[in-house]
Amino acid sequence: MNCSKNPDFVLSGLSRDPEKWQLLFGLFLALYLLSLLGNLLLLLPIGADIRLQTPMYFFLSQLSLVDLCFTSTTAPKMLEDLWTSNASISFSGCLTQLYFFAVFADMDNLLLTAMAIDRYAAICHPLHYPLLMTPCRCGLLVVGSWGVAHSVSLVHALLLSQQSFYINQEIPHFFCDFGPLFQLSCSDAHLSEEVLMALTGILGISPLLCIISSYVHIFHAVARVPSAQGKKKALATCSSHLSMVILFYSTVFATYLKPTSTSHPPGELVAAVVYTLVTPTLNPFIYSLRNKDVKSSLKRVLGIESLWN
Repeated sequence: MNCSKNPDFVLSGLSRDPEKWQLLFGLFLALYLLSLLGNLLLLLPIGADIRLQTPMYFFLSQLSLVDLCFTSTTAPKMLEDLWTSNASISFSGCLTQLYFFAVFADMDNLLLTAMAIDRYAAICHPLHYPLLMTPCRCGLLVVGSWGVAHSVSLVHALLLSQQSFYINQEIPHFFCDFGPLFQLSCSDAHLSEEVLMALTGILGISPLLCIISSYVHIFHAVARVPSAQGKKKALATCSSHLSMVILFYSTVFATYLKPTSTSHPPGELVAAVVYTLVTPTLNPFIYSLRNKDVKSSLKRVLGIESLWN
């Protein structure tokens, strides 16, 4: 088979049945628009209300911004493929999509870790919290996260750009991902795959261990609170974040924690849809529906007193 440094691919992960394309288009379009609306409505009160200018809401606003970009990396191309019935993508387009997908996925991971550190500082060290989570330190956490995400994604993109690929091949997915691309490589990709696995492992496991460690300390601190009301109040500040962590990592593990294969079973593709589209859509609603401060602020900003009543 012929090889090329700049081949075209076909994204074949979505249904091959034309009768389902309209249904899938409507479903994914609704999810995408709901994701945009939900994250924008969460950004609006956080940016407009000075009472929400705290580290927790600062990290939450960054997460909403990242989720807006995350869904916009894959959803428009997926909708275009369903609408035009043309799922082809150039190598440069594939590499660009993959680069930004990795950046925003890594940022989701790192911001959830920063939010866990913030909750740890607030619950375990409440007296020192203003000194621990200063605006400067919060800003450095976010800037450092962006730097790490872009650096790791750049390494991945550079490694892939050096590969040659079989021409006229199908990617059994609805977006470009590292695994399927390496499988289509006709070059020796062993070293590149090892580097990819090492960086992904470090960037995936380290934040998760940090989150677990933070919550171990949080639960230990809450257990020492004498009153049931005090325990409930302390845990209430973590419930939304913990829900987001569980949803994020469960779908990531379902998508990527598997043996390498040349095909993607339906269950795996469903997990990928949840990971790339459903989770970013649910995140703002998880926080807004459980947070009285966000709800009341959004009511004031929009002038809708009956919202969520």
